[in-house]
Amino acid sequence: MDHLSALESQSIFIIREAYKKFKKPAMLWSMGKDSCVNVWLARKAFFGKVPFPVVHIDTTFKFPEMYAYREHFAKEWGLKLIVGVNQAAKDRGVSYANNDAVTVCHEMKTVALQQMIEKEKWDGLFVGIRRDEDGTRAKEKYFSPRNIDFEWNYKDQPPELWNQFQSDYDPGTHVRIHPLLEWTEVDVWNYVKRENIPLVDLYFAKNGKRYRTLGCQPITKPVESNADTIDKVIEELKNTKISERVGRDQDHSQRYAMQKLRAKGYM
Repeated sequence: MDHLSALESQSIFIIREAYKKFKKPAMLWSMGKDSCVNVWLARKAFFGKVPFPVVHIDTTFKFPEMYAYREHFAKEWGLKLIVGVNQAAKDRGVSYANNDAVTVCHEMKTVALQQMIEKEKWDGLFVGIRRDEDGTRAKEKYFSPRNIDFEWNYKDQPPELWNQFQSDYDPGTHVRIHPLLEWTEVDVWNYVKRENIPLVDLYFAKNGKRYRTLGCQPITKPVESNADTIDKVIEELKNTKISERVGRDQDHSQRYAMQKLRAKGYM
């Protein structure tokens, strides 16, 4: 079994294991490359039909191309799409024009997700994060429990030794499941190439710039790049020394911003 096939097999095993263990699982879908690979793996795990809801926590500030992608592929892939918006925050005027990036991300992502979990009673949530993406995410486990307030205690996570995963929890526990945890950015792109997975075209260079990561349009910046094909993206990543999330303003707006956000329940 080659490297990508081994990663795929492990991820599909985790998805199936979680689907068996949790009564009401769901999968987050941001339309980014990682979450699209997650959805693709779920489709392969269950022979083309995702048996649980696919959820977009919509800040309402995403790129138009991302919304067009969502509508097209939710229909083409037969997904049970649920869109969650923190309407109360919108009504209060929470926006990038009025607030700092960390506040908007907390209100429009974390709180919106908490509202949806409380409403839908999901006990397991598939998330497309990777350890190599950010130092805080490097502390994660495949099965990561949250407390009653959906907060993440990175100092108190279950051990996962010799590929033995803790998937049995007390009733009422909310758990994040991370099928892509050991994948790298290059792994994701190689898998996208192998599987011919369609992505939002913002990932490919136009006029000397492209996006390495997709978030809210007002706070996501492109990087200098001429990589307009998958092969060129892969080659670029093998040689770059620039962080993947360098274009995400919320990561840099405060000291330890990502760790603070994630401790409160951010993806």
